[in-house]
Amino acid sequence: MNQSGAQILLQSLEKKNALLDQMILQNSVQETILKQEEFDMDAFDAAIDQQSTYVDELDKLDRGFEAVYDRLREDIIVNKDRYRTEILRMKEQIQQITDKIVTLNAGNMRNKMLAENQFKKKKSEIASGTSKNRVATNYYNSMNNLHYVSPQFYDNKK
Repeated sequence: MNQSGAQILLQSLEKKNALLDQMILQNSVQETILKQEEFDMDAFDAAIDQQSTYVDELDKLDRGFEAVYDRLREDIIVNKDRYRTEILRMKEQIQQITDKIVTLNAGNMRNKMLAENQFKKKKSEIASGTSKNRVATNYYNSMNNLHYVSPQFYDNKK
């Protein structure tokens, strides 16, 4: 492995680290939206779309890192002493990435529970509105029939 290969791997890990920071920030934005009393579905959709973009970028970084590492693996194994500082920096970056992934997963689980609660709340509001609409329709129909009095002295026999 040459120095530029080691630098490419380090840069990839640094970009991944920065991207995970953005994802954690976006996760907190989602949590704020989900904790609001009045749920804003448009803002939540925008936050989910942004998170999806970050996930796509993260996937590209992972594939690129793996491709470069696969090409350079033998040289890294053979020349460990030569690349000791780069390997230590990569280990440090990987540890930070691992910690951030754990934080991100915990936030995603919290947001999932908050989203489920918001969706249950909206579902009950919709069901309540449907029920109120049905009651109002029944009341309207029964009130319209109150003014209609069928003939009392009409002989039905022919």
